[in-house]
Amino acid sequence: MSPATVQRQAFDQLRAFATADEPLAPFTTYKLGGPAAVFAVPRDERELARVGEVARATGLAVLVVGRGSNMLVADSGFPGIAVSLAAMGDWIEFQDTVVRAGAAVALPVLARRCSAAGLIGFEWAVGVPGTLGGAVRMNAGGHGSDIAASLIGVHLYDLQRAQRAWVPVDRLGLRFRGSALADHQVVLDARVQLTHGDPVESEAALTEIVRWRREHQPGGQNAGSVFVNPIPGELPAAVLIDRLGLRGYRVGGACVSDKHANFIQAEHGATAADVRAVMTFVREQVRVHTGFDLRSEVRLVGFADVMDDVAEHTEGVSW
Repeated sequence: MSPATVQRQAFDQLRAFATADEPLAPFTTYKLGGPAAVFAVPRDERELARVGEVARATGLAVLVVGRGSNMLVADSGFPGIAVSLAAMGDWIEFQDTVVRAGAAVALPVLARRCSAAGLIGFEWAVGVPGTLGGAVRMNAGGHGSDIAASLIGVHLYDLQRAQRAWVPVDRLGLRFRGSALADHQVVLDARVQLTHGDPVESEAALTEIVRWRREHQPGGQNAGSVFVNPIPGELPAAVLIDRLGLRGYRVGGACVSDKHANFIQAEHGATAADVRAVMTFVREQVRVHTGFDLRSEVRLVGFADVMDDVAEHTEGVSW
């Protein structure tokens, strides 16, 4: 059976809440890349479970798409089932100093809602253009903190095992910009523990973080930091790239930012292949000249030469 036939069968089984050949570019901050063979927007856990059933039956890979702020989709697209939790995971609940929120909640929104409620400890997230689910998966952070600092645990749905479970933070394998979560393990919601504080001081902190990011980081089409810092807290990847004089290095419509050396910008006419080529060149130059093999913070999706398309861990966390 041809891949196109398998993809069509998957779409036919999910058509109540899915589209075929949906462009993924609008769902990423790079605004690049081709379509997903199937794009599903489940409205509840029953429909999410159905995605898992179809994926198991067809053998198609599943990719959960949030705001796409750490993702580069190949120009050819993603040949599997892309899933958005926007219809079932965009909610926030406050229980004293514990905040529970759906995986699709935008981090800047959550940071501001917590601040307005007089809760402090989540201000760092106001400048991170991702979702809560994505933040858990990559242990997102900045400004001296990260999601691990306040996370209590998450509800996961395992698409392979067709099981839902509460998983405490110490079982998630969180590390600097990563976790042990596999792609078939979908974050449904998360709980974070904050503390009471002064809303005025918290708002001032939010304002300062936004100001700092605008001053030091470029806007436009990018996915934030491209490479993980090789020595967290001591040696930023940007310093290594800068020492090699790579600011402004360009392939087609993609280039290393003049404002921040660990950002790769996509300008008018850029392709995902252009961005990938810049990433590859920078990584190789750093490896050859410094000995550091930089790990990508950006997920490469749909590229034929990337063996493990969107996950470093195939087994994932256990419960």
